[in-house]
Amino acid sequence: MVALITGGSSGMGLEFARQLAGKGYDLLLVSNREEELSAAVAALSGQFPVKVEGHFQDLALPDAADALFGWCRARGLLPDILVNNAGMFFFKELDGADLDRAQAMLNLHVTTVTRLSILFGEAMKRRGSGHILIVSSMAARLPVPGITLYAATKAYLRSFGRSFSYELRPYGVGVTTVCPAAVATPLYRLKPELMDIGVKIRLIHTPEWLVRRSLRAMFHRRRVVSPSLMNVWLPLLIALLPAPLVQWIWEKTTKNRKFAK
Repeated sequence: MVALITGGSSGMGLEFARQLAGKGYDLLLVSNREEELSAAVAALSGQFPVKVEGHFQDLALPDAADALFGWCRARGLLPDILVNNAGMFFFKELDGADLDRAQAMLNLHVTTVTRLSILFGEAMKRRGSGHILIVSSMAARLPVPGITLYAATKAYLRSFGRSFSYELRPYGVGVTTVCPAAVATPLYRLKPELMDIGVKIRLIHTPEWLVRRSLRAMFHRRRVVSPSLMNVWLPLLIALLPAPLVQWIWEKTTKNRKFAK
């Protein structure tokens, strides 16, 4: 049994690797951070009696999914589990200087995940078994300024994963989309002291907790899982805010910038 995990060298991806290795799965970790990837492979190989392989690749390139699928097919590798975890994040007002970074996010969150899911999903269909796990976000329900593109791409993943699950289930393939709230990983670049406070008051959850919930949902073939009570109250609270208040909060948040009138 083999699990392919994108973004598998750190954060939630590394925790997915640990927990799946603990269940006896051989691992293929894909990451664009070569040194970090090598360290993760060495650590996991020493900790678990499973085969662990790393593949260094930038999944934010337009042809990344096809290249990764071809690489796996050439080695006769068909994973039993595909974890679409790789992601990126930035918080700011979008402008022309962000076009390249915006395109990378679209490639990574939308194009790569879609093509990997279809390509590996087709192979799983022929075999009659398999699991695909897609990491979306609570932000999928938070169309707010500052995370404009991040929220939009995560909303796409939530919609795509849910719909795709209906198409693959008759073939014995499960598709589960997880929408985490805040997670204690380096993705959001919070100061350690703020991260610790968030975890203590349970506004932020640990990767261990989230991955355990996600894998349980995946093995039970749930379509969408939204762990944490924050997934209930925060989207509702944001939805109730009047648009002028959202505008005021945004302008106060970025008060050092000049807004065009």
